[in-house]
Amino acid sequence: MGFRQYAAWAGLLAPVLFVTVFTIAGLRRQGYDPLSSYVSELALGPGGWVQMLNFVILGILMLVFSRGVAAEFRTGKASKGGLVLLLIIALLFIVSGIFVMDSTGTPLNQATIHGIIHGLSGGIIFTLMPISCFVFLRRFHADPDWQLFQGWTLVLGNIIATAVILLTLTSKVPVLKVAFAVWQGLIQRMIIIPFMLWLFLFAYRLFRLNK
Repeated sequence: MGFRQYAAWAGLLAPVLFVTVFTIAGLRRQGYDPLSSYVSELALGPGGWVQMLNFVILGILMLVFSRGVAAEFRTGKASKGGLVLLLIIALLFIVSGIFVMDSTGTPLNQATIHGIIHGLSGGIIFTLMPISCFVFLRRFHADPDWQLFQGWTLVLGNIIATAVILLTLTSKVPVLKVAFAVWQGLIQRMIIIPFMLWLFLFAYRLFRLNK
């Protein structure tokens, strides 16, 4: 098995493991509501180490996958920009696991350093998720081996972008923040899960092309 296949396996495992772990952890935690609670809240309190480790493992697997993408796209569109975006997202997932968020509702003047770092990392990750899809879309459109994947990328990229805008508005605009408070966890998952699906399909295509 060549390096690109190993990297593809890392890309296949990363989203499946990440979503499975935070879903099971959420179901097992008493009082946790996935519709209103952020994924990162699972890193707080007893057993929080599971979600912290989940973030770190996701980041490491994404780093391995990104090296396979670099080997696949040595030149041309997205060979540099796309790779940089994947690397940043991967590294910030690791940072998100190391630096835990503050409890929801913590006043800004009481925010901790680790909470601020986690919040900034998450904001950058969510911003770069749809951008990475659209950067790679240009490559998929131009590359005959990847054209079958451009439709999925376009659809999922638009879903992620729309959800990012919605999450931003409902977490920053006071009126919307109150109205959508019970749906914040769902909106966040509308970003995370489509991106993880895109990552899985990306890795699957890489695996198929390098069998």
